[in-house]
Amino acid sequence: MFHRNLKDFPKDFLWGASTSAYQVEGAYNEDGKGLSVQDTKDVIPGTPDFNVSSDHYHHYKEDVALFAEMGFKTYRFSIAWTRIISNGVGEVNKKGIEFYNNLINELLLYGIEPLVTMYHFDLPDALQQKGGWSNRETVDAFVNYAKVLFENFGDRVKYWLTINEQNMMILHGAAIGTVSEGAKNIQKELYKQNHNMMLAQARTMKLCHEICPNCKIGPAPNITSIYPASSKPEDILAANNQSSIRNWLYLDMAVHGRYNPIAWSYMVEKGIEPTIEEGEMDILKGANPDFIAFNYYCTGTAGESKIDDTELSTQGGDQQISVGDIGVYKGVSNPNLQKTEFGWEIDPVGFRNTLREVYERYALPIIITENGLGAYDKVEENDTINDDYRIEYLRKHIEQARLAITDGVDLRGYCPWSAIDLISTHQGFKKRYGFIYVNRDEFDLKDLRRIRKKSFFWYKNVIKTNGKEL
Repeated sequence: MFHRNLKDFPKDFLWGASTSAYQVEGAYNEDGKGLSVQDTKDVIPGTPDFNVSSDHYHHYKEDVALFAEMGFKTYRFSIAWTRIISNGVGEVNKKGIEFYNNLINELLLYGIEPLVTMYHFDLPDALQQKGGWSNRETVDAFVNYAKVLFENFGDRVKYWLTINEQNMMILHGAAIGTVSEGAKNIQKELYKQNHNMMLAQARTMKLCHEICPNCKIGPAPNITSIYPASSKPEDILAANNQSSIRNWLYLDMAVHGRYNPIAWSYMVEKGIEPTIEEGEMDILKGANPDFIAFNYYCTGTAGESKIDDTELSTQGGDQQISVGDIGVYKGVSNPNLQKTEFGWEIDPVGFRNTLREVYERYALPIIITENGLGAYDKVEENDTINDDYRIEYLRKHIEQARLAITDGVDLRGYCPWSAIDLISTHQGFKKRYGFIYVNRDEFDLKDLRRIRKKSFFWYKNVIKTNGKEL
């Protein structure tokens, strides 16, 4: 749709950026923090562990000052469950409460709204040893953890996110660390975990509305439009299949408290549907999220997969590279799109498509909690980092966000990934996303000095002009 006159971004638009605890904080065993699955898993060869990361734990004041210099209206970060309750259940760690109190207060000192993710891939390892999300006791543990967060920070944190990219943990559980060793049927276990996460999320949203009636809370999956590989009806059906399994399963439950029928039929066909105990569907209803947050990097393309498509695997790819599922859909490369250095397709117009699709389906305000370009950044003379490629990527996506607003989408905030360089889940430190460079390599920590990239100054002006100057 062509618009002669574009709407402006709202005056109170939440410009900011994102990180996650295990990828940025470091201090993995300091001040009473327990171990998470990210601390104990086998790291990908050639990539570092998360013991130090960007050492935000010791640099948070410096980092927040840089966020304020950019003009952030919000900062989306996650709280490490094991920093609050070291084993996932039991005694609350006062030092962990103190750290996040200090971080929140520092943000508010500069007028930056905290946007807090409660869980970002870092399940306490002690709970994982007891079955993790496959164990219904983890649901109770999460709700108790949420209660601690609301009681300690709910007076100052007004925006909460429940579970980051729950759909990616289910579709790529082996890579993100949610699969228990020795599982006989990995997919069945993952969809059991998914059901338990949904119960935890629904109960947490209801609890938030009870304890913190002035706060807003929402889910934070990774959502993207799925294109059919062609106009062939079988390809369109395949795209619909993938979209239901990848996207709507998670948002239909969060918003409406019901299983998406296409996704449920898929699980039944595969024999991987979860057991639903009496009363659980009632728990899942009425969570009433106040908004939808989602992460967007690129679109997907799907083609028909026949039942004899033996080259396909149900597990493979990563968050943005889909292999497919036999007899359901086949991931296809889109010839109309460019790719990043790491093989992810780039589709700014798809961002507008996705925003429209989500808003049309659910009619809830939207906050974008991740969107960004991972690249090999190079420090040149006089500490200059000319990441024009990142500026171009973000510019095109912000242009499409404004078009989506003009289309009628109620977009409230935009938080690119990431505020500062951090360790990528799959490619380590060499895959950099931040506006701020952290001076370290994969295994050489150097001095961890913070360096402003060219994109830092560009984004500062974008925020200053409320998106008018790109």
